[in-house]
Amino acid sequence: MVAARLALCPVFRANVIIDVDRFRVKGEEVFQYDGTARNCLGPKPPTSPSLLTVPAGSWETHSHVIGLPPTFPFVVDRHYTPPAASVNDFINMIDCAGFDFGLLVQVSVHGTDNRLLVNALKSHPKRLRGIAVIDIKTSDLELEKLKLAGVVGVRILDIVGGGVGLTNLEATAARCAELGWHIQVGVKGENYPALVDRLLRLQVPFVMDHMGWCPASAGVQNPAFQAVLHLMRNADCMIKLSGGFRLSDSLSDWSDTITFAQALVEAAPDRVLWGSDWPHVGLYDENAVPTVGALLDLFAQTVPDPEMQQRVLADNPTRFYGRPGT
Repeated sequence: MVAARLALCPVFRANVIIDVDRFRVKGEEVFQYDGTARNCLGPKPPTSPSLLTVPAGSWETHSHVIGLPPTFPFVVDRHYTPPAASVNDFINMIDCAGFDFGLLVQVSVHGTDNRLLVNALKSHPKRLRGIAVIDIKTSDLELEKLKLAGVVGVRILDIVGGGVGLTNLEATAARCAELGWHIQVGVKGENYPALVDRLLRLQVPFVMDHMGWCPASAGVQNPAFQAVLHLMRNADCMIKLSGGFRLSDSLSDWSDTITFAQALVEAAPDRVLWGSDWPHVGLYDENAVPTVGALLDLFAQTVPDPEMQQRVLADNPTRFYGRPGT
């Protein structure tokens, strides 16, 4: 089935888009915001990688579906205004790349309105699981509905408007503990040194997205990334090799993030996941919008060993998220 899907997809060629003379904003500034939620670009057409074959049973663990007002309103304090990205678009993307399963993360512009996420999960119950966003007003009944739909965790996001921030970390974790869920943490890398003790004391497992949001320009020895590595070695946690295009100083090759990703894999190979961050919201330069094929080829350069690719893409997420539909 995977081979048939891939035959319909263009293959990304690594030497087509690399332009090392073009530079973009540093990762910590990627969501440039001047008080106006500008219209950002949508994703590029789906592609498959050229440097690896995605193993059977693999997961794409960080993407979003986006609806449009008035049916699915945007939060007022959002940092960008995205185009629609449907679950069918997402399924087409993962089919093209060769993934069997996907994890959809509630997008910030919809705040705690998880209706579109739930609809997406229900439309593909044997392929998808989800991460919701909740606050103190979210009822126990709503949490049970989310769980039945395939939600397996809650995201804390302190980077852009629409997220529920760190002030709710412990209270959210307590509610997750009752449901067998985990916390997904999306905060700037500079926050991790001060967060270490709080995260080590959490009642539930947690996932750090986008490699801890540590900009490549700071180097692997910077205190923020060292705090992330400490958590990887000592906490009940996972981390996503995702968002490298947001953390890199380069517009389109992102190779300056490879040492970060390799350090994470070396620190805890059974705690590493991979995600594309599709549909790549918050970008305004067409040259900065990645293809999923390009991101997978970066992963192949980062993790060249096929057995380790199998662990990161298939074994680790299946163990952590559970097989959809079971």
